[in-house]
Amino acid sequence: MRYGMVIDLKRCIGCYGCQIACKAENATPPGVLLARVKKLEQGKYPNVRKTSLPLLCFHCKEPACLAVCPTGATEKNQENGVVTVDKDKCVGCRYCMMACPFGARYYNAGRERYFPGKGATQWEKAADAQQQTGVVMKCTFCVEKVDEGIKKGLKPGVDREATPSCVNNCMSKARFFGDLDDPDSEVSQLIRASRGRQLHPEHGTDPSVYYIG
Repeated sequence: MRYGMVIDLKRCIGCYGCQIACKAENATPPGVLLARVKKLEQGKYPNVRKTSLPLLCFHCKEPACLAVCPTGATEKNQENGVVTVDKDKCVGCRYCMMACPFGARYYNAGRERYFPGKGATQWEKAADAQQQTGVVMKCTFCVEKVDEGIKKGLKPGVDREATPSCVNNCMSKARFFGDLDDPDSEVSQLIRASRGRQLHPEHGTDPSVYYIG
């Protein structure tokens, strides 16, 4: 099994719903977007084409971040291919941030507040209990949620309780999640039918996120 995602660029409307869903799910501090949407422009006026490019951790088959981590904090799950950070092992050296060709990692420096001088909101108090400072953080494909759903007999990418929040919250249904190793899964079929492509294949990391459209 290898979890992966397919994003249909023709369906994506750049609403930032994935960003908000991810932030709510992971209680990230100000300025940290584990899922983000980059706006691209091609051409010159009046012939300009605008594209929304959703980005996240690509959970590479050959992750560059894994090779440079001095403490073994960056780990790749051999059962599902998901790349994670063990916060208890991370020393905040940020080598992985420099190695990642996609800029998908963030350093949690401290308790920055959304409303400085006003104290922590109830949401931030919950986030303080969930997040550890002085370590690197990244998208995890909501793997804990997915695994819990599987234990209940649910199917990733089909049942909401076993699917990443950014996929569930995509109002234009531009995101698809499933098993890349299963040739009959929806993601595998989409990649074959629409000639799915990876971002920056020249880096040789073999990302688990594909784009179509």
